[in-house]
Amino acid sequence: MNSLDFIFNFEHILPVLVQEYGLWIYAILFLIIFSETAFVFMFFLPGDSLLLTVGALCAVIEIMHLGYMISLLFVAAALGYMVNYHIGRHFGDRIFNMDSRFIKQKYLQKTNKFFLTHGGKTILLARFIPFARSFAPLAAGSSNMNYTRFVLYNILGAFLWISVLVGAGYLFGHALIQVSDFVDP
Repeated sequence: MNSLDFIFNFEHILPVLVQEYGLWIYAILFLIIFSETAFVFMFFLPGDSLLLTVGALCAVIEIMHLGYMISLLFVAAALGYMVNYHIGRHFGDRIFNMDSRFIKQKYLQKTNKFFLTHGGKTILLARFIPFARSFAPLAAGSSNMNYTRFVLYNILGAFLWISVLVGAGYLFGHALIQVSDFVDP
């Protein structure tokens, strides 16, 4: 298996990793969710499918505790967005003053204006949109969105994203267990 298969099929490999690494799976999952949300160039990491798989595994694997997993991944997602916001804040001036054929000043100004009026909703809803999830906090930081407002929507969005998807996976995992009880071996 090459590294691309590992990255793009991570949710299928996750049960094997749990068996291989035991409790280290908590650190591995923390790093994946943190990296996906903290660094724009890591947008390809599995987010939604991984969270659903984690929830399903929490239903069937004893070392994966649902409450611990939700808490840990919530912290990873919230911290990741904060790092991404600060990267945008730090490099925002350079981005806004850059003369490039790929980055149009007109669009950057529109983005800045958008975040001043709709930034909170964007931060909250972007959690559920894979590509936008990586770019929204960067845009918020480069647009100088109010940090207190950003943190509030970040925390709410991280909690909803993690708890809804891990919880749905957990319920789905329990449903599969109950269905398998009725199926003859």
